[in-house]
Amino acid sequence: MDDDLTPGPVAVVINPSKFDDDADVRAQVEQACADREWPAPAFYETTVEDPGVGQAQQALADGASLVISIGGDGTTRAVAEAMADSGVPLGIIPAGTGNLLARSLATPLDLAKALDVVFDGRTRAIDIGELSADGRESEAFLVMAGLGMDADVMAGVDDTLKKQIGWVAYLVSGLRAVFGKGFRVRLDADGRTRIGQHARTVLVGNVGQLQGGVMLMPEALIDDGKLDVLLASPKGVLGWGALIADIASRHRRGHRGVRRVQAETVTIGVRQPVEAQIDGDPIGAVRTLVCRVRPEALIVRVPPADPDEG
Repeated sequence: MDDDLTPGPVAVVINPSKFDDDADVRAQVEQACADREWPAPAFYETTVEDPGVGQAQQALADGASLVISIGGDGTTRAVAEAMADSGVPLGIIPAGTGNLLARSLATPLDLAKALDVVFDGRTRAIDIGELSADGRESEAFLVMAGLGMDADVMAGVDDTLKKQIGWVAYLVSGLRAVFGKGFRVRLDADGRTRIGQHARTVLVGNVGQLQGGVMLMPEALIDDGKLDVLLASPKGVLGWGALIADIASRHRRGHRGVRRVQAETVTIGVRQPVEAQIDGDPIGAVRTLVCRVRPEALIVRVPPADPDEG
């Protein structure tokens, strides 16, 4: 896609809860615009009631030619939901704990360097996922959704501890969730692959990378028009150890307690309600998840292409 942006109205959707004082952040964004002879940006603050969807919709209605999201994965997801299929590029300034989409797109976590990517990088079209839980209205996801242990971990994270030690807080929560009993799951992938088995967790990924560079789904590509599904059913401490070794080896060793499929539409059902999550945000216990891919529905700003590649 065209890597050049034409200066025009800039909208910044910012999550103020991520900063003790966001004045310096706003000033840096304003300076980045001024340095490149762009108009002064308009800021739209998220709220507890609206984490970014309404703000991004208003920014588009106000004529923004570039929207910048400043916050964590939840903020980015909300903004992206409003911007899907709009044709307006999204710039990502990561300011959360996980920042998984930003990491997957090689976006720097440093504010100044991330702003360089937004204004001086290139444009890329990526897929987004769409999830409906128990027949509710669909929501977008950019990284991973799922149910079981991963959702138990997200729901069990102590927010105070999360602010103090970052993503390591998820490991602490994970130690409490690892010995759960699991659940019986039914999975339908594109109507071609049907699976019924016991599982501890089911993940549907648009990307495959976790914190620390851990590649949970090596075959997952953010622009391949498919979702990657992982069902894990390790048994006991040894089973979890073998699963971790399998992930660490990027699945070269294999694990009989793991199954993987790719599909455009995935339907997941369980007998009793199980905790679920979408891009790390708990959504409560559900019995059915329907996930679909929306190919190349979102345009994002990413680092310049490596001239040595290709």
